[in-house]
Amino acid sequence: MTLERVINLLADHLEMDASEITEATTFEDLGVDSLDTVEIMMEMEDEFGIEIKPNEVGKSVKELVAYIDAKAE
Repeated sequence: MTLERVINLLADHLEMDASEITEATTFEDLGVDSLDTVEIMMEMEDEFGIEIKPNEVGKSVKELVAYIDAKAE
């Protein structure tokens, strides 16, 4: 499931517990800065085999998951 994979990648990168991240969590909530964003998007590209444009992703985990699912189809 995409949501679980995204949450686990975010939790690993940000060194936090995956249970603290939900669909409604925003990147602002996570304290993600521009460097984190680039690194996370590169990890997501490798994980899902797609190209991600950070300006198209949205502001929440739910929007990121929807974006990945749409690109993967």
